[in-house]
Amino acid sequence: MQALSQVNPNLAYAQYVWELYRSYSYPYFPQPAYPSPYGYQRFASQPAAGTAIQDYGKQPTVINIEKVTEQNDTFRTAIWTGEHFQVTVMSIPVGSDIGLEVHPHTDQFIRIEQGQGLVQMGKTKERLDFQTAAGEGDAIMVPAGTWHNVTNTGNVPLKVYVIYAPPQHPFGTVHPTKADAMAAE
Repeated sequence: MQALSQVNPNLAYAQYVWELYRSYSYPYFPQPAYPSPYGYQRFASQPAAGTAIQDYGKQPTVINIEKVTEQNDTFRTAIWTGEHFQVTVMSIPVGSDIGLEVHPHTDQFIRIEQGQGLVQMGKTKERLDFQTAAGEGDAIMVPAGTWHNVTNTGNVPLKVYVIYAPPQHPFGTVHPTKADAMAAE
């Protein structure tokens, strides 16, 4: 049998690159976090177990959002707050919900990473005429001025990340429980 380099030199190089790629942790760089030549931190997959999830503010940041979302155990924690949008991670206990709310000037994107829920939206809080089930991998888009709620209907915590545009919560927001979130508002 011929060596790959004899069959096709490009194929041999592609095989080498693939093996190199597979040898690194997701997303393709070795752990732990290291300073980038561009002046920001890059995380190979997630903060180390036990490391607090924090708001990286307006710094360029790269993280594995799926793993950070699944690792989060707080009701809401801001992980990035910029001028024009904000990213938070949330963990909604079984049988609980985000809470019926409306953001008059903020569009919202919610991505479910774990669990399942009932999504409700409407023009008024008395008339939530949009209702649908959603689960892992589903994204929910909430237009500004729309009343909305997501209720955990599964048997595990509902883990989501949320993008608000513009930001909805102060930099560094951490709400360990829903009660803490309600008290802060």
